Amino acid sequence: MKKYAIIVAGGSGLRMGAALPKQYLPIGGKPILMHTLLRFCQHPEDIEVVLVIPGKDFEFWGQLCSEHDFNYAYCLVAGGNTRFRSVKNGLDAIADTDGLVAIHDGVRPFVTDAMISSSFTEAFKTGSAVAVVPLKDSLRKLDRQGGSSYQNREDYRLVQTPQTFQLQKIKKAFEVGEKPDFTDDATVYEHQGWEVSLIEGDLSNIKITTPEDMAYAEWLLTQ
Repeated sequence: MKKYAIIVAGGSGLRMGAALPKQYLPIGGKPILMHTLLRFCQHPEDIEVVLVIPGKDFEFWGQLCSEHDFNYAYCLVAGGNTRFRSVKNGLDAIADTDGLVAIHDGVRPFVTDAMISSSFTEAFKTGSAVAVVPLKDSLRKLDRQGGSSYQNREDYRLVQTPQTFQLQKIKKAFEVGEKPDFTDDATVYEHQGWEVSLIEGDLSNIKITTPEDMAYAEWLLTQ
């Protein structure tokens, strides 16, 4: 099946405390977002890439691409005022209804080729593939009275991206109105009553959101 990837990068970077949105901050000499795009543009499989960023950033992004001689092929799409709307805009930019689409955070630049391939393989078989990793720390659940109770961490997983789907299904899922409990693409898909399939993620597949993440990302690039 034809493969697509939607890279969503609409964050403001408030937690980073920087003048620029986090996706444009440099690691290893070039913007985080370029590292992420390269993971899909240079993937061994043929993947058509859709990049979703705020429309007001188009000119600035073009300048960054010129400065870094970044000339890879992708479709540039204006995002919305929420992640849900940005993903929907990316889906609407794909004319096909048959195929597979991986939806990925623009500030997760360390996704591996193996994870991308695994996500497409699982989505082809079951309809969906969501990357997850186990918890390393103990877990407690807070109650409304201010108390807490032990939770078995083996019953939980931390969710990453890519989240990959059969294109026809995820397009249908995003036809609904946005809801507060749509925290990621998997919850939108699950809202249709479809079961979400999980694949093994990678602890290095971090989402860069804080200055500490930037330091760790620089270290990861040297490994």
